[in-house]
Amino acid sequence: MDASLEKIADPTLAEMGKNLKEAMKMLEDSQRRTEEENGKKLMSGDIPGPLQGSGQDMVSILQLVQNLMHGDEDEEPQSTRIQNIGEQGHIALLGHSLGAYISTLDKEKLRKLTTRILSDTTLWLCRIFRYENGCAYFHEEEREGLAKICRLAIHSRYEDFVVDGFNVLYNKKPVIYLSAAARPGLGQYLCNQLGLPFPCLCRVPCNTMFGSQHQMDVAFLEKLIKEDIERGKLPLLLVANAGTAAVGHTDKIGRLKELCEQYGIWLHVEGVNLATLALGYVSSSVLAATKCDSMTLTPGTWLGLPAVPAATLYKHDDPALTLVAGLTSNKPADKLRALPLWLSLQYLGLDGIVERIKHACQLSQRLQESLKKVNHIKILVEDELSSPVVVFRFFQELPGSDPVLKAVPGPNMAPSAVGRERHSCDALNRWLGEQLKQLVPASGLTVMDLETEGSCVRFSPLTTAAALGTRAEDVDQLVACVQSKLPVLTCTLQLREEFKQEVTGTAGLLYVDDPNWPGIGVVRYEHASDDKSSLKLDPEGEKIHAGLLKKLNELESDLTFKMGPEYKSMKSCIYIGMASEDIDVSELVETIAVTAREIEENSRLLENMTEVVRKGIQEAQVQLQKANEERLLEEGVLRQIPVVGSVLNWFSPVQASQKGRSFNLTAGSLESTEHTYVYKVQGTGVTPPQTPSGTRTKQRLPGQKPFKRSLRGSDALSETSSVSHTEDLEKMEHLSAGPEQDAPEANSPERPPGAPTPQEAEQAGALQNGAQRPEDDRPQVEEPESLR
Repeated sequence: MDASLEKIADPTLAEMGKNLKEAMKMLEDSQRRTEEENGKKLMSGDIPGPLQGSGQDMVSILQLVQNLMHGDEDEEPQSTRIQNIGEQGHIALLGHSLGAYISTLDKEKLRKLTTRILSDTTLWLCRIFRYENGCAYFHEEEREGLAKICRLAIHSRYEDFVVDGFNVLYNKKPVIYLSAAARPGLGQYLCNQLGLPFPCLCRVPCNTMFGSQHQMDVAFLEKLIKEDIERGKLPLLLVANAGTAAVGHTDKIGRLKELCEQYGIWLHVEGVNLATLALGYVSSSVLAATKCDSMTLTPGTWLGLPAVPAATLYKHDDPALTLVAGLTSNKPADKLRALPLWLSLQYLGLDGIVERIKHACQLSQRLQESLKKVNHIKILVEDELSSPVVVFRFFQELPGSDPVLKAVPGPNMAPSAVGRERHSCDALNRWLGEQLKQLVPASGLTVMDLETEGSCVRFSPLTTAAALGTRAEDVDQLVACVQSKLPVLTCTLQLREEFKQEVTGTAGLLYVDDPNWPGIGVVRYEHASDDKSSLKLDPEGEKIHAGLLKKLNELESDLTFKMGPEYKSMKSCIYIGMASEDIDVSELVETIAVTAREIEENSRLLENMTEVVRKGIQEAQVQLQKANEERLLEEGVLRQIPVVGSVLNWFSPVQASQKGRSFNLTAGSLESTEHTYVYKVQGTGVTPPQTPSGTRTKQRLPGQKPFKRSLRGSDALSETSSVSHTEDLEKMEHLSAGPEQDAPEANSPERPPGAPTPQEAEQAGALQNGAQRPEDDRPQVEEPESLR
């Protein structure tokens, strides 16, 4: 380009071409820089912040993980208890890091090492839990092992399943039997994993007449199996429980095994009680699980080992079918799942494993023996000698009725009353469970709802003790807390019916039956404009209840009051909490009714006053306008002209009185201000009415809180102190009544009744003249301190 420009003879054209070249170069460079910058911005905008730049250092990454685990410093600390990780926990966590490192070895070394780890762990588990000649499948999800076992059972019973697939199952539908006490969602999970329809599941009910109500009914199961065979179905697999998920009861596994052998059904057992197979003494019902076809163990939960897989032990002779079912694998990564458990079992040893399981069982026995001595506590335990799960519940035995777990209805109570009492006790048990969880967090308690018993509290140390570090002292503290909460529960339950009757008999109050509220009860005030048929939010009622709640909390009583929406509607209500002592329910209900009525009347008075003031202002404006018109007619038109009016007023002044209007808020009427201008004093008006109060007032002793019943006999003070206090009151009333009511003296029989003695007359005269009353031989009555 430069050479061609040099050939141009005209210097002007050569200079123009040179400038054009430079300009084009500048434009191209600017466009290139803009595209590069836009590309960088686009790329940086698409990449998340932590990945931008050259990467983060290790300290920053660990700080980020810590913030995600525990929250930021600005946030409030959470009350959740973090699992106690000891050295055995660190060994288990080390296994995951070692697994990643071992996977980098060459294939031959990796194959040998993973085979050794898998075979050792399988052998150790089979020996510890008495399952001879078994194989093991390790999995992260507890239910995954059972899904693989179902696949193995399908391949074993349907020989053409690999070739024909679903057509084989369609011609002869498989049936999987689950107990009604099985953990929730297990059947749905199996159908989703296996691709089977829900009709392939058969729910076996529990015992209703004999035995535990949480055990599978064996006779009914056999009846179901026969019916399925007659319909052309294939009974495939039965899931039994060695410790149900709810209360820890064990099915009759021995009889179930015989039934499964008779009909060719695969028997699988799972449950927390399988951990007791490692102990020296094992109940016969749990020991029968060693003869089953497969079982699922969760040693990580029992031993407090984090991130340790579950193990499913099974017996099968065909390795090809186990490979097809997914129970075995040739991948080294699948075999390395057992590495954390392999390390942990070696670290604990047999003694450590047995000690942890034995400690958990001893905690259950300790709690069970202690709760037997506590009144109003019902224990749901299948085997008192070896049950590792304790489920208990509060109940109240009323006079003349049989104790029932949920409620204690009388013989003539209606079914609705039975349900109401059950819901009441369920709410109290939920409250008890939440209180115990907060007071003793190391206990690991859970609150659950059972179909027949209702709400209960469960203590299962086999699943929580190793992780939370539960000790015998924690169990003793738990029992002490239960005993301390019993007076509150019994007192609240006794006051509920009385509270309902008082509210029902009080005008303006509505009793709200809320089965989920554990307190004395729920009440709603019905104001004048309340629409009883509507379930929508009531702004006026909400305002009244908010004021009522504030007034009740200002009383500083032992009761707790809350405001919330009514059960099954949006209207506001007052919720009264638990009662720790004997409460005067009639005084409580009357206080609520009177206070709510006062708030409504004051609110209505304010609304009426607003309307009266508005009308008064309008009336005052009309009257002032009329007064101006009258003044105009009286003075004449000429006086309104600026110059002429001044001259007329100078020659003939007009004595016009200042007239105004004042509004009397008390009387609600307009008044003239003439009296104010003449006498220079504003009128006092009418005395406002007194605020309405309750129909009765209760005298309280110093320090006595509201809503407490009057002290009675031996329940409060001694009889002597009560009598002396009564005498003091009578003497004070006697002195305040005047000298004319004194009793006659014994040495003056001729004096008429009610006439004062000469000494009394003299003393009365001295008192009237301002003199001090003289001392006499009679003891002086001192005003009691309680009445000062």
